Amino acid sequence: MGGFCRFGKVCSGLWLLAVVVCRWDAALAAAAAVNHLADLHWRPATATWYGSPDGDGSDGGACGYGSLVDVKPFRARVGAVSPVLFKGGEGCGACYKVKCLDKSVCSRRAVTVIITDECPGGYCSGGRTHFDLSGAAFGRMAVFGDSSQLRDRGEISVVYRRTPCKYPGKNIAFHVNEGSTNYWLSLLVEFEDGDGDVGSMHIKEANSNEWLEMSHVWGASWCIVKGPLKGPFSVKLTTVSTARTLSARDVIPGNWSPKATYTSRLNFFS
Repeated sequence: MGGFCRFGKVCSGLWLLAVVVCRWDAALAAAAAVNHLADLHWRPATATWYGSPDGDGSDGGACGYGSLVDVKPFRARVGAVSPVLFKGGEGCGACYKVKCLDKSVCSRRAVTVIITDECPGGYCSGGRTHFDLSGAAFGRMAVFGDSSQLRDRGEISVVYRRTPCKYPGKNIAFHVNEGSTNYWLSLLVEFEDGDGDVGSMHIKEANSNEWLEMSHVWGASWCIVKGPLKGPFSVKLTTVSTARTLSARDVIPGNWSPKATYTSRLNFFS
């Protein structure tokens, strides 16, 4: 290669071609990941609603998003799922399209919901695939003007499929959970587009080349017990669904504080 690259113009052209091919391959890989996630097959399930009829749904939830569920883009799109989709918290942040089957009261329009909670009992027991939606999300499946009539049905039959999460103008953020210290650091991921779910997380301390594995605690929260930990911290996360990896360098500053949220400069498909 060294001898061949003595021919400057040829070498420069090959380098440019390599860059173009590399970028093209990266774009194809990203598109393939989206297509893999966007399931084209509708699957049967049941659905109910909770909260006020036109409300946003839960306040907080088992995923640990807290007050985030009350503001856009989560607002009125939140949903609780049975354990088969909650997956012990690994399903947190995943997005689904849900569509009602009763043509007498339902439109053909599917509603997109973000998993923020679990419903382990009642309608969600017995290994069923079930969605417990906010009143607003449930009502959007109805024919215009028939939202109340649809909600009066109680439990309904639906079909669902996985869909990529989309957060226009948002980058991935990391919320430092309350109680975190230099010896116990817990993080929650917010606004992860694409897969939306997290399969593993690692952090890297300042002036270190070693990625330290975090443990899944509950819901969408991860933690590491080690210390004293020294920031700033880089964070690397890997998704459950397509095993895509993203690394945010020095996203959490050295003077970080519990209950603070730190936003990165990137997202999976931005």
